[in-house]
Amino acid sequence: MNKAHELGRKGEEIALAHLQSLGYQIREVNWFWNHLEVDIIAQDGDELVIVEVKSRGSKSYEHPVEAVSNQKIRFLMNAAEAYIQEKDSPLDTRFDVISIIFYGGGFEVEHFKDAFYPPIS
Repeated sequence: MNKAHELGRKGEEIALAHLQSLGYQIREVNWFWNHLEVDIIAQDGDELVIVEVKSRGSKSYEHPVEAVSNQKIRFLMNAAEAYIQEKDSPLDTRFDVISIIFYGGGFEVEHFKDAFYPPIS
């Protein structure tokens, strides 16, 4: 496993622990749709939460949230729609980004609720 992949997996583990500590119900981890992956699908009360986890090895790069491209946002929205149909979920949907920045021997977690919204049709 290369270093970036290892960092990403560790970031996902930290994000999972963070969500669980807040009382979220984890529904899926690394859920695949259309050959791409949704990091975490969780439930927060009456909301389905699609979570993108972004990890960085230091603060010297762009902020992890800035790394969520428009293409990734479109994919996550389409994947959420597919998941809702597959599971027949009546829940409202929210899109969050969790940023994990590793430094020295520690890390910093930032949770951005409603990080982006589906376009109005």
